[in-house]
Order: sequence, then C-alpha cells, then structure tokens
Amino acid sequence: MKSKLTLMLLALTYSGAALAHPGHDHGAMAGLLHPLTGIDHILAMLAVGLWGAQLGGRAQWLLPASFVGFLAAGGALGMSGAALPMVEAGIATSVLLLGLLIGFAVKLKTLPAALIVGGFAVFHGYAHGVEMPAVGSAWLYGVGFVAASAALHGVGLGLGRALRADSGWLRAGGGVISLAGMWLGMAA
Repeated sequence: MKSKLTLMLLALTYSGAALAHPGHDHGAMAGLLHPLTGIDHILAMLAVGLWGAQLGGRAQWLLPASFVGFLAAGGALGMSGAALPMVEAGIATSVLLLGLLIGFAVKLKTLPAALIVGGFAVFHGYAHGVEMPAVGSAWLYGVGFVAASAALHGVGLGLGRALRADSGWLRAGGGVISLAGMWLGMAA
C-alpha cells in the first residue's frame, strides 16, 4: 500500500510539460484541456478550493471567484502579447505558498486571501493566454480555460469541505501541494 501511494504521489508531481502545455487543438476544447495538462495548474486550482473551504464562510465562494476573475484578466494580458516577467516562477510560487497556507492553516480575512489568490491567478491566466493556439477563437479558448479552472476550484472546495472535519488530512494535503510547488520551483 505504501509503495502504491508513493507511486501515485510521484506521478502527480512529475510534469515534464509543467512549463509548457503544447498539443491542444483550438477553441473551447483547447481551453478546457489546457489547465488539466499541467500539474502546476491543477494543484493551484485545487488549492484555491481547499483553502477557501478551510477558511469557511464567504471565502468559499470569494476565493474561487477572485481567482477566476484575475485568471481571465491575466489570460487577456497574455493574448494581447504584453510581457509579464517570471511567469513560471510565479506559477510555481503560487503552488508552494497556497500549499503552505493550507498546511499551516493560515487564517486570513476573506479580502486579503482573495487578493492573494487573485495575484497568483494573473500568472496562471497569462500562461494560458500566451499558449493559446494560433487558430481558433480567443473568446472560446478563454471561456474553456476559465470553466476548467472553476471546475477544479469546485473539486478542491468539495474535498476541503469533506476533509474539514479532520483538519490533519487537509493540512497534510497542503503539505503535499507545497512540496510539489518546491519541485516545480526548482524546475522553473
């Protein structure tokens, strides 16, 4: 059992393509698939939901909403051709810090927490935007990656609510996410 768990964790943290996600078609399907092809994006989206559930109250909807709004803005920035420095480092840092916030059960007021996740979302959105396929509708692609990200937030929120009764598991999940963020940071 222990070896199976180790293999699963290794598989989750391995992402040779974490810094680039090529091979998508175009339009909404490309946008839907894009966040699901990089462990960096998956972990960050799940972490937003987990932290929202851990904080409770309005944070459960405001953190994902903030992330989605800033994600869309970052995507538009990336599609416009504007430069944003240190995008991959920002993405890796988001995974690391969100994991630490969950792991240490950091309680912040809802607005500062929403601004933190919103700041991280700009990097994720920018990466999605610059990696938009040359063919297809930017609008449909954007709707796709926003919808996939929101769905991952929902999964994280559901997991967080289920694990909230046993905060040890929730905090351990944050620890695993932060370790993955360190690994991604070394790869960036």
